[in-house]
Amino acid sequence: MKKGIAIAGNMIVDMLYPTNGLPRPGELVTITGDMTRATGGCLCNDIIDLAALDPALPLTALGRVGDDEAGDYVLERLRARPNIDLSQVKRGGTTSYTLVMHDEVNHRRSFFQCRGANAGFCEADIDWDALDVDLLHVGYILLLDALDAPDEAYGTKLARLLHTAKQRGIRTSIDVVSEAGERFRHIVVPALKYTDYCVINELEAQATTGVELVDASGNLRRENLPAALARMKALGVSTWAVIHSPEGGFGLDEDGRYVAVEGLKLPKGYIKGTVGAGDAFCSGVLYAAWKGAPLAEAIELGTAAAACSLSQPGATEGMRDYESAMALYRSMRQGG
Repeated sequence: MKKGIAIAGNMIVDMLYPTNGLPRPGELVTITGDMTRATGGCLCNDIIDLAALDPALPLTALGRVGDDEAGDYVLERLRARPNIDLSQVKRGGTTSYTLVMHDEVNHRRSFFQCRGANAGFCEADIDWDALDVDLLHVGYILLLDALDAPDEAYGTKLARLLHTAKQRGIRTSIDVVSEAGERFRHIVVPALKYTDYCVINELEAQATTGVELVDASGNLRRENLPAALARMKALGVSTWAVIHSPEGGFGLDEDGRYVAVEGLKLPKGYIKGTVGAGDAFCSGVLYAAWKGAPLAEAIELGTAAAACSLSQPGATEGMRDYESAMALYRSMRQGG
């Protein structure tokens, strides 16, 4: 019998501000509406999306929130899903929060992040003997200070954690946060050696592999996707290497076969927010991996889940159950 999925990592409160643009340094833009609050971060987004896709799927949360009102809010949102086990969530300090500036004109966004309690999440927080799961997903690398720290034997503390999971027969998956800088190769690469499923966007894949995937005009260099995916595999990803972008989802499966699924042509006005689309895509791929589906079906489900997420301003409010998500995907693919 299949066990469940554990999601480990960032537990965040997102404060969402609609704007009429994103400023350059020294410029001013207008906040066009009221601030809305939602749960965010890899753990919250992925676990809520998975709970919506399959309300019977056993899910375990592994992370930290503050001992404050924001932490109460996060846990209340997660408790609304009865298939989420919160017994391994630790509390203390201040809950992590992100100011999300969403450009309603061009559907771009910027993030201002306070680490808070997430900074201290580490392997010692996990009760491995009580963790009865098939699959462990951890994110976001580069935003988990204790796990991003160096480790003499494994490169990073996260790589050590992933190694522990694999030694216990748990399949592993990772996600990365998008940031500027040169930390990708030092912090992301060591984790890939102990990763079964890696699901990241085109900018994250470019920074990790060194293969150019986005040109100076911001266009996806499709011809370079197979090389970037092969590099992810060469760095250690054992099963599926996946790159997602607005243009589609692309991957190499366990046998090295290249898979490409085109993005959906969404109707004008459909997109209400983009803050959770990447996590929704990842959740769809994770669910398909847990079910034992082939990579092509996993990327289709990831695309469907991302389309659901885009229908609402918050990260998870638009998610639907598996059948409804795939029905939406088929209708939009045919309509396009």
